[in-house]
Amino acid sequence: MAFTEINSKMIQATVMPGQRLFSQRGAMLAYKGDVSFTPNIQGGQGGVMSMLGRRVANEATPLMTVEGSGTVMFGHGGHHIQIINLTGDTLYVEADRLLAFEGTLRQGTMFMGSQGGVMGMVRGQVTGQGLFTTTLQGQGSVAVMAHGGVFEVPITPGRPVHVDPQAYVAHHGDVRNKLSTALGWRDMVGRGSGEAFQLELSGSGAVYVQASEEKL
Repeated sequence: MAFTEINSKMIQATVMPGQRLFSQRGAMLAYKGDVSFTPNIQGGQGGVMSMLGRRVANEATPLMTVEGSGTVMFGHGGHHIQIINLTGDTLYVEADRLLAFEGTLRQGTMFMGSQGGVMGMVRGQVTGQGLFTTTLQGQGSVAVMAHGGVFEVPITPGRPVHVDPQAYVAHHGDVRNKLSTALGWRDMVGRGSGEAFQLELSGSGAVYVQASEEKL
């Protein structure tokens, strides 16, 4: 694993010759060793077509390629950081949530309308997130950011998980999502935001939820 936790808001990455990391620009806090940081213009491991897809989808969060030999400390905006280890599956995450990820992972873009049909598209409008989401697939580690910490909720067949769309961070596995309307307790006590929606995730996998409804 390339990343280790220093505290809840800082991680350390080991950089080795012949291996690459990608990070959000401005996320490097300090480093030791012979390490280089260069702007990434090819859209990460996904290549030019992946980059073009993200630009069309407004998912073009600027990245840095990190190479060399040494250790690098990452953090951004005082946000809490969660390390997610992928073992061949796909992580679906909003681009602005990505702090850093290993170069062994292939980056792409997925149209959320293909998960949940029209409701998948409505999700993008309601949450303020794009209709497209970033995907990372393969073997490697990903560091994502959130407000107030992150907890992982397992998703098992026949037991869907309902999440406040504003608290959603990412998910992985064989999971489908759809947006449903629901009268929540906040609406009942007069504290509702006017968006009585829940994001329902079903299948087999896990969803990562932040302990806050704030956007990054």
